[in-house]
Amino acid sequence: MNKDVTAKGPGRVGQVKEITSLSNPVIKDIKGLSQKKGREETGTFMAEGLKLVIDALDLGWSITTLVYAKNAKEKPLVQKVAARAVAAGALVLEVSEKVLSSITRRDNPQMVVGIFETRWHALSSLKPETNQTFVALDRVRDPGNLGTIIRTADAAGASGVILVGETTDPYSLETVRATMGSVFAVPLYRASASEFLKWKRGSGAKTVATHLAGSVDYRTIDYTDMPVVILMGNEQQGLPEELAREADALARIPQQGLADSLNLAVATAVMLFEARRHLLALN
Repeated sequence: MNKDVTAKGPGRVGQVKEITSLSNPVIKDIKGLSQKKGREETGTFMAEGLKLVIDALDLGWSITTLVYAKNAKEKPLVQKVAARAVAAGALVLEVSEKVLSSITRRDNPQMVVGIFETRWHALSSLKPETNQTFVALDRVRDPGNLGTIIRTADAAGASGVILVGETTDPYSLETVRATMGSVFAVPLYRASASEFLKWKRGSGAKTVATHLAGSVDYRTIDYTDMPVVILMGNEQQGLPEELAREADALARIPQQGLADSLNLAVATAVMLFEARRHLLALN
């Protein structure tokens, strides 16, 4: 069953539809966003939860579709978000819990889901400033790691995350979940290894890479005299030689016990908050 209601916002027209059928074409299209191909073809992705949707709208992200559970329609915040989506020209869908579960692949889904346009920033136009910190990730594969790193970069005050080479999609459902909304706050860049190195050489930034062969304790590095890019390697293989040899410092994180390495997200957090500690010491 579909029930259409047209609503007008300032200068735009949004639409409200009630959908109960799992086979509805719009629902099928939204389900397609669980696949990278669907996200790339449409330039959109899915974010679950009322807080994430509000955060995205507050930060100016373009919403194309809002989906909410029928049993949540009387909640004031849901009504407010629906009105904002309509005013922005988005399609607003009121659906059954069964339909919502099929979209999010959860037994107890969030009552609100937003579909937003993906947003990439051009690395070539990035001109880093002194005391800014960035994270560059070489071929990161795990969605949970990437999401956690984006969230940590946000918490540590980093100015952006650069994805180098073939990486997992930051706009996958799993990664967006792991960011807890920080995907909307942290600028994302992407580049091949050669594009990254070309940018690095002309950026004026210091590149600090963690490496098994690192000879410098990460705590002794100065993170304040110029922009800093913290370069982290792939989960299994670490940094390739072409990236490691161009780093300005190869850092090591001293460890004890039997573990010979840290999880990528944990190691990145250690590096980010050390850089933050140095910056805070300036004040």
